[in-house]
Amino acid sequence: MPDSTARDILVLAAHPDLGRSHITRTLLDTLRASPVADRVVLRDLYRLYPDFHIHVDAEQQALLAARLVVMVHPIYWYSMPALQKLWLDEVAHLGWAYGPGGTALHGKDFWLVSSTGGGAEAYAPGGHNHHPIGDFLLPYRQTAHTCGMNWLPPQILHAAHRVTPAEAQAHADLFVKRLSHYPAWCHPLAEPGAGDEARVALDERPALFSPLEGAA
Repeated sequence: MPDSTARDILVLAAHPDLGRSHITRTLLDTLRASPVADRVVLRDLYRLYPDFHIHVDAEQQALLAARLVVMVHPIYWYSMPALQKLWLDEVAHLGWAYGPGGTALHGKDFWLVSSTGGGAEAYAPGGHNHHPIGDFLLPYRQTAHTCGMNWLPPQILHAAHRVTPAEAQAHADLFVKRLSHYPAWCHPLAEPGAGDEARVALDERPALFSPLEGAA
């Protein structure tokens, strides 16, 4: 593991009402109390920008310093909360994050840690949402690809409104364990020069710890 004093992990948290959150608040509280917090820059977007006026230069500087960029938020209408989307529109702009001259994020890792209101059974061809969760995450994956970032398999907690406190804590503990083991769990079998499509699924990698039941 790299020097634990190097703050090379950026966590972008986006919950419109964190005080009432069950899952996101547990994730962030667990992170703050863990040793890996010394390695993490945590940016709570709704606290930083309650007026939605984003400091683009500050956000870009945080991105440049990171090796791993993590988005932490609930899935809202099959997408990200409004401020996170505005952040993406304004910060990862043409000529900086993609397009001609836009190489600032090339080679960095991207990881989504999220939750859904519906259970895992709702995200299936015969379920309420008619599609697997991966279909709804294609915009995230394509965004990472367009910016030259490595897509890491997301950690998704389904049925967030129905999980017990112990299940929520298990989700948070897994989140922190993966941050603590970064980058060891990310690319152990990736070939040099391989793109994000060559990444090996988590369940096909040597297990450092058991995945949470129901998590993607």
